[in-house]
Amino acid sequence: AFISIQAFPALLDLPQDLEVAQVSCGSRHTAIVTRGGELYTWGWGKYGQLGREDEASSDQPRRVQYLVTEGFQAQEVVCGPWTTYVCVLE
Repeated sequence: AFISIQAFPALLDLPQDLEVAQVSCGSRHTAIVTRGGELYTWGWGKYGQLGREDEASSDQPRRVQYLVTEGFQAQEVVCGPWTTYVCVLE
C-alpha cells in the first residue's frame, strides 16, 4: 500500500468526539493524545514507533490498542526520529 510521507502539514479527519490534548511529530510519524487518555499514531511504522502489533505504516490515525487493553491512559507523548515515548497512568 502507498503511504504518503509528507514533509508539510496536511488536513486530517479525526472522529468528531475526539478532543486532542497534545500532538508530537517525529521525522516520519505523528502521535496525538486525546483528553480521554487515548493515543493515536500514524505515518511510517518500520521500527515499531507507531506502537502497534505490526510495523505497518498508515496514513490514517489509529488508536494504540495496547494501552486500552492494559488499562493505561496516555498523559503525554514525545516523538523522536524513529521512536515514540509515552507517559501513561494505570
